Amino acid sequence: MTDFNRETTGREVVQAYGSRLNNKTIVITGASDGGLGAATAVALAGASPAHIILLARSAKKVTPVQEQIAAANASVKTSFVSVELDDVDSVRKAASEINDLTDHIDVLLNNAGIMAIPEFTTNKDGIELQLATNHLGHFLLTALLFPKIEAAGPGARIVNLTSDGHELAQCHFEDYNFSDGKKYHPFRGYGQSKTANILFTTYLASHLSSRQIYSFSLHPGVIMSTGLSKTMTEEMVRTADEIATEETGIGFTIEEPKDIEHGIATSLIAILDPRLEQHNGAYLEDGAIAVARSYATSEQGAERLWKLSEKLVKQEFRL
Repeated sequence: MTDFNRETTGREVVQAYGSRLNNKTIVITGASDGGLGAATAVALAGASPAHIILLARSAKKVTPVQEQIAAANASVKTSFVSVELDDVDSVRKAASEINDLTDHIDVLLNNAGIMAIPEFTTNKDGIELQLATNHLGHFLLTALLFPKIEAAGPGARIVNLTSDGHELAQCHFEDYNFSDGKKYHPFRGYGQSKTANILFTTYLASHLSSRQIYSFSLHPGVIMSTGLSKTMTEEMVRTADEIATEETGIGFTIEEPKDIEHGIATSLIAILDPRLEQHNGAYLEDGAIAVARSYATSEQGAERLWKLSEKLVKQEFRL
């Protein structure tokens, strides 16, 4: 994994390995125009997949992405599916629509996310919003789409966007709602959800390797242009090191930003690079395999999160 690095662009990754996606079907969450999911989808159009299914809240924000894909490669079919990832009913409806659109899914890119919600907020089921959106919505979506992923056969991939923000906090299995908000901090909530993304990947990989279905998690980098960090204040930034030290015993420094073209490269590597098949469950940063915190890759923690997730979304996920 020495060919790619922080300076790698998405275009370079597609040029290297794009032929692997010829005539494949891809599902991408968080595909609104201007975001990482949209940019990844447009880059993937150059790899000539058969069908890209784009998930977001609003059709209006996805129409420009479909137009960009058509301009890049008119042979690629696109479909839009509306979803609110913090709402289990919306996720179930979206999964049903996707299952009607295709008989297999070669790549599921769980890309959508929210970050640093200033005040303690829950979804309609009373679950902290960042955990509900960033992890549980994707957990349920993946569960409901899994038969179609399995139908794609060996080589199918489930890719989960996480963040080096997992270094901010562990999963609070017994108190995921931070004592009903009394112990909440925007970075505690975000860090917990990002740790959950890696634990989810860890569980998937450990149970799917024998079937040659792969799962990877990745930190795309700090990309300020996408709007993900729009709720983040200077005060929050100043508290990041303190919160991380309290939560994990290790401090935290926010890294230098990337532009979006460099930001999508690691997602594309996780989707395309054949060498990763020898490293199922890997966590990637800056275009290469990296080391996530041990609490995020713990098999015991992955098992605990899996059981908690099934309970919270009221859905058994059978692999």
